[in-house]
Amino acid sequence: MHRISAKDLPLKLQIVVIREYDEEEHKVALEKMEKLCEVGQRGKPSLVTDLMGDPICRIRHFPLHVMLVAEYGEDGEVVGVIRGCVKTVTRGNSAYVKLAYLLGLRISPQHRRFGIGTKLVEHLEEWCKQKGAKYAYMATDCTNEPSINLFTKKCGYTKFRALTMLVQPVYAHYKPINSNVAILHIPPSLAGLMYNHMFANSEFFPRDIDFILSNKLNLGTFMAIPKKQLSKCDLRRGIYPPSYAILSVWNTKEVFKLQVKGVSPLAHACCVGTRVLDEWMPWLRVPSFPDIFRPFGVYFLYGLHMEGKYSTQLMKYLCGFVHNMARDEGGCGAIVAELGQRDPVREAIPHWSKFSWDEDMWCIKNLDEDSNHDVISSHCFSSRSSSPVIFVDPRDF
Repeated sequence: MHRISAKDLPLKLQIVVIREYDEEEHKVALEKMEKLCEVGQRGKPSLVTDLMGDPICRIRHFPLHVMLVAEYGEDGEVVGVIRGCVKTVTRGNSAYVKLAYLLGLRISPQHRRFGIGTKLVEHLEEWCKQKGAKYAYMATDCTNEPSINLFTKKCGYTKFRALTMLVQPVYAHYKPINSNVAILHIPPSLAGLMYNHMFANSEFFPRDIDFILSNKLNLGTFMAIPKKQLSKCDLRRGIYPPSYAILSVWNTKEVFKLQVKGVSPLAHACCVGTRVLDEWMPWLRVPSFPDIFRPFGVYFLYGLHMEGKYSTQLMKYLCGFVHNMARDEGGCGAIVAELGQRDPVREAIPHWSKFSWDEDMWCIKNLDEDSNHDVISSHCFSSRSSSPVIFVDPRDF
């Protein structure tokens, strides 16, 4: 009698085991699998992510986090992965809720369409519920139909918010800062107090903001104020100037690096040419391409807020200040901000439209088994928030 081994069975009939990531056991196989997932379409540029040897780097800075892998077959081949974390955030009305964030779902190309992604999501949701999460959400580009269909059609998620991703390349020249504008470096403890006041009614503002601001990846919180208004404010007493802009900077280049591959030789030469011209003649302020064809880092802007008559121009100067920081440090190819589509700050952020995109789709699900999963509960997150501001946690990026 011929004995049939597990390898002889169709994939859908083989047992898929979901396990928590173990570095010694899974790291090499996982890195190999994720590299296969990053192969772009032939003839088109692709953006490759280098996790710098740390597969959990994107969730490491959340106190509650986990990474799950999918194994199948007698050899326990790694064919899928998903990452997740649990945090406490505002829901748009100064009240807090425990929320799970799901990210980094990858399935080996030759093992797709067998339900492995669904199984990983379900196991991660169960882990999140055990940690007290009431809701779970994910984010992806609006053009990523396979991911959106998986979460909305198979896993019970609802399209929730569409955010705008704004990307500004780092030039070889400096951006000018008006001499009548003062740039203040706000201490983390004071920044936390200010943010709790400014974002109390926003969505997704994290309760552990002080932990974020004191993290080594946070390069600082900066505030732009007209010099003539400095005497009118006392930030420690909660007295703000008539006009100001504020933001914080997160250094993702210490977590992961990006690289553009698959660009034609002609396009590559044109990009390099603009950079050389910018470096040789910086006074022309040529909008040049950074060297994105080698691994580069990103500065992520968060906690963006502005008030007053001159706030738009102050925010532009503040972004210019961060640009000059990135230019001086080296290794940073772009500055990125993600904002709600109704956020007034959105119009003040310098960016290249060719590098930016309008719809980073967020989908959400109620994890409470006693509620209706098809709708967002009216007592928590509504389909349209009264606040135009969504606080994007830099650890999510």
